[in-house]
Order: sequence, then structure tokens, then C-alpha cells
Amino acid sequence: MQFDYTRSTGPTIGRFLTGLRSGRVIGVRGSDGRVIVPPAEFDPITAEPLTEFVDVADVGTVQSWSWVAEPLPGQPFDRPFAYALIKLDGADTALLHAVDVASPADIATGLRVRARWADERRGDIHDLAWFEPGETSDAPADSTDDAEPVTGIITPIDLSFKHTASPQETEFLKAILEGRLLGAKAQSDGKVYFPPRGADPRDGSPTEDYVEVADTGIVTTFCIVNVPFMGQSIKPPYVAAYILLDGTDIPFLHLVLGCEASEVRMGMRVKAVWKPREEWGLSLGNVDHFEPTGEPDAEYDSFSHHL
Repeated sequence: MQFDYTRSTGPTIGRFLTGLRSGRVIGVRGSDGRVIVPPAEFDPITAEPLTEFVDVADVGTVQSWSWVAEPLPGQPFDRPFAYALIKLDGADTALLHAVDVASPADIATGLRVRARWADERRGDIHDLAWFEPGETSDAPADSTDDAEPVTGIITPIDLSFKHTASPQETEFLKAILEGRLLGAKAQSDGKVYFPPRGADPRDGSPTEDYVEVADTGIVTTFCIVNVPFMGQSIKPPYVAAYILLDGTDIPFLHLVLGCEASEVRMGMRVKAVWKPREEWGLSLGNVDHFEPTGEPDAEYDSFSHHL
């Protein structure tokens, strides 16, 4: 799951990021005289806006640290490293950042570290690439910045989910990998749930009586999507509809394409359009969308009780 998070920085964070772009670390002085890095927009004591900016060193001391034995995607390194709270010389608060050390034996509270600056700086926290042991500043020779100040940033957000399938989901996913749609019957009255559920929500009994269902069905209700949004894979307008597959008793949400959005209607008969077999995986996404079959619409009474 990926999207870009766009935000304005405001004058305080904007000043900090503009400084990073020019190879400088900038803090702000609070009402008690302490220098806060990264700079706070409001005084932690009085809540008044803070406006007295102060340059601090890019060399500092480790206050505390944590070892990262198995780095995750998007972290500063693809090898083990440390995260540390670092109090830069001239600052009174600590900055959280990565420290490039080979093992936990190479880092300790009190270790002196220096910033390693990125070769190309663009005005975000990654301009400070990481910290490394050392006493000598590695600040770029040109510490001025006459370009436009940083007023906004775009941060890519990347979320990965690991889902452990239940026994009922496992049967469903194995079937769809073979091009079959599998539902499950409720014990009480034989109603068919699609996709299968672990239990009947009405009485909690397990739904383990599997039945193969058709890939044709009826549009019970729908929505025409007219508004574009970030990450959208289909150009609006298009239709998201609840489809009641033949042989099931509960509709599920999917796309209806293959016709003008304005032509979709309640009761329309539709059929699944499967992706090429080489693109199949363990997902309902094996069905790319549904499209009209051209058959006469279903009678309202045949699906109205599912609305």
C-alpha cells in the first residue's frame, strides 16, 4: 500500500529543512534559554511561538541508543545499525537519527558522533544521511543557501501487511488460484457466504461446508466514482458495485466495467472477467472486473432482500 503524504512545513520546520539543505543544523531557543533541536514551533513552557533560531554543530554525543539487527525496507541501511538520541553540541535536546556502526560493541552512551551529509541535498531530514563515530565536522564547505526556502515536503508512505489466512480463507484462496470461486454454507439454513467466513455472524457456528459458485451474478447496488484520488489505477468515471453471485446469499464489492458508467443499474446481469492465468495469485484480484452479460435484468424481488 503506497501513497504520497504532502504537507506544508510552516516557518519553523521550513527554516530547519532549509538549513539542512545548505549543510546547517538549526535549532530554536526556548523561554528558559534551552536550544531545542529539531526546532519546536511553540515553547514547551509558555506555549508561545518560538522565533529565535540558533545554529548548532553537526557533531554531538549519544544519549541513548537501540540496535537494529534486522533492518526494514526504507530504513537508512540494509545492514544492522543503531538508532540513537544524539545531543548536538550547542543543543539542549536530543535528535533521533541513525548511527553507522558495525556492531552493538561499537556504540555506547557518551560516544561522540558526527553527521554524514547526503551528497545531494533537497531540504528534508534525509539531507542528514546518518551519523558515524567521530569528533570532526563533515559539514559541506558551502553553508549558505540563497535558494527559495523550503515550504512543503512530500513523504512517500509505504505500508506492507502480512496476513495469516484462516482455514476458511485458505480454502478460498487455493480455489481462486485454480480459477474457481468458493463459498461456504451456514449450518443453520444453508445460506452461502462469499467469500467464506470463519463463522456464521448470526450464531457463531463454523462455515466449513464449501460449495463452488458461478462467476456470474447480479448488481444489487452500486456507486459511480467520479472523483480522482492519489494511487487510483482507473480513470473516473467508473463503477464499484455490490454483486450477488449466482448461488450465493450475500453480495460482495467489485468493479463493473465494459460499459458506460451511466448504463450500470440495479438488477443488471454481469460476469467475471479474469486476468490472464500467468497473472493469477492468492487474491480475489484474479478477477479483474465484471462486465454486462447482455441478459435481461433480474426481477427486483430476486435480489431486493439482499440490499
